[in-house]
Amino acid sequence: MIGYLHGEVMEVNTDHVILNVNGVGYEVLCTLDTLSRMMLGEMISFYTYTHVREDVLQLFGFLQTEEKQFFLSLLKVNGVGPKMAIAMMSGAPALTIMEFIENEDVKALSKLPKVGKKKAEQMVLTLKGKLVMGKDPKTGAVTGSSKEVTSALINLGFKPPQVDEVVKKLDPKMDVQEGVRWALSQLSSPL
Repeated sequence: MIGYLHGEVMEVNTDHVILNVNGVGYEVLCTLDTLSRMMLGEMISFYTYTHVREDVLQLFGFLQTEEKQFFLSLLKVNGVGPKMAIAMMSGAPALTIMEFIENEDVKALSKLPKVGKKKAEQMVLTLKGKLVMGKDPKTGAVTGSSKEVTSALINLGFKPPQVDEVVKKLDPKMDVQEGVRWALSQLSSPL
């Protein structure tokens, strides 16, 4: 599997770039946002996902590992393949799609490319509570799984100020269950 590529942008098309890596041109499918940032001749690095079927070998490229992780999460939804996942991610930023899923906003999800009402409901059912979002860069507010960890701890009887202190230290890569376990270990250990 090819997990990472670094090379020169040779060509930018409507759904992919051609990346020259030591004389070999790789076709890398990307989101529209990623494609809009590409400039011919620029050196670029991609975290890649290799999709292999008996009749297809495709590379999907992402500028950040978080973007790739979100893409892989979308692939867990029944009926969502790599091309559909890239199309969805071209319709809105990953953080926005995550918020739609966490808020069970089926109507907003249905407006994404290639997503109907049933697919949106399936996305919510499969991914709600399982996505890691971290902090909103604009507001600094805790979002996604951190909110759910906070809620779970308060429901267990811990005081909000204590919970907030621990959740601030939460690793953004943890899912809700891991976050609750870790936070409980922090809250129950003597200072």
